[in-house]
Amino acid sequence: MKIWFKRLLGFGTLAAVLLAAGLAWYATRPLVITPLPKTVNVAPGMHLKSLSVMLEREGVVGDARVFWLLGRVLGKAGTLKVGVYTLDKPLTPIELYGKIERGDVSQAMVQFIEGRSWREIRTVLASQPLLKNESAGMSDTQVLRAIGASEAYPEGLFFPDTYFYAPHTSDLNVLRRAYRLQREKLTSAWQARAPGLPYETPYEALIMASIVEKETGAAFERPMIAGVFLNRLKLGMRLQTDPTVIYGLGERFDGNLRKVDLLADTPYNTYTRTGLPPTPIAMPSAEAIRAALNPAQTDALYFVSRGDGTHVFSSDLAAHNRAVRRYQK
Repeated sequence: MKIWFKRLLGFGTLAAVLLAAGLAWYATRPLVITPLPKTVNVAPGMHLKSLSVMLEREGVVGDARVFWLLGRVLGKAGTLKVGVYTLDKPLTPIELYGKIERGDVSQAMVQFIEGRSWREIRTVLASQPLLKNESAGMSDTQVLRAIGASEAYPEGLFFPDTYFYAPHTSDLNVLRRAYRLQREKLTSAWQARAPGLPYETPYEALIMASIVEKETGAAFERPMIAGVFLNRLKLGMRLQTDPTVIYGLGERFDGNLRKVDLLADTPYNTYTRTGLPPTPIAMPSAEAIRAALNPAQTDALYFVSRGDGTHVFSSDLAAHNRAVRRYQK
C-alpha cells in the first residue's frame, strides 16, 4: 500500500482518479485489528495526523498516511471526539472514523489543568457533551456539600489531572474524585514537609502552592519561588505578587494590570495586605504543593522576570533594583 501510495503522487489527473478509486476501496475494507478487543485513546488536542500515527502504532491501521488522507478527503479533521474507544469487532476505516466522529466512547475524559481557576473548571465541565452537568444550577456552596467537601470555598481544592468517565456520568462525580485526590496529595506532602515552615494548617500551604503555581514560568524554579515567599512571610513582609491582585479583580481584569489596581485594597491584594490571601487563587499542581512544603533554602527576598520564563533572584533591594533596570526597563 505504501509503494502504491507514493507512485500515485507523481501523476496528474489520472493519478487523482486512481487515488479516489483506491481510497474508496480502502475505506470499505475491514481493518486487520489484532488482538480484539483493543482500546485506543483519542487525547485532548489530538489532530488528524497524530490520530493516524497513533492508530498505526497501536496496530489498528496499516498505514497512517493513507488513513490520514482518507480523513482529509472525508472532511474529518475537525470532528474528532476525545475519549477512550473500545474496538471489539473488525471495522472499516470509514466505520472507525464514524465511531470517533459520533463520540462512541467507552470512556470520555476531561482535563483539569494546573493554574486554572474554579471559574474555568466550571466552564470546562459545562463544555463536555458526554458529561451530565448537574452542578450547573448549583451555587459553589451547594457543589461543595454535594461532593462531601468541608471547605467554604472551592478554589484550589481540585487536583489538576485527566479524568476518565463513562458517558452520561454526573460532573459531581468527577469533581468528587478530583477533590479527594487533591486532599490525598496535600496530606501526603504535609506529612513530608520541611521543619520550621510558617503554616498553621495544610490549607495555608495550599494557598501558597497556588501562588507558586501562578508565579512559575519555569517548573524548576518552583522551590526557589516558594523559598522567597516563605522568607517574606517569616519577616512579616508583604508578598507583593501580581497573580493575587489579578485574582481579586475577578472579571474586572482586562489583561492589563495597572498601578491603580496594585493600590486598590481587596482581600487578595498582597501589596496592601500582609500575609497570605484568604483562599487559593488557582489549582496548584503536585509539584507546586511539594515546593510550598519543601522550599529551596535561600536568603532571596525578591525576584524579577528575565522575560524568558525564568527569574533573577536577589537577597537585597539594591540588587533587585539593578535586575529590574536590566530586565524590565
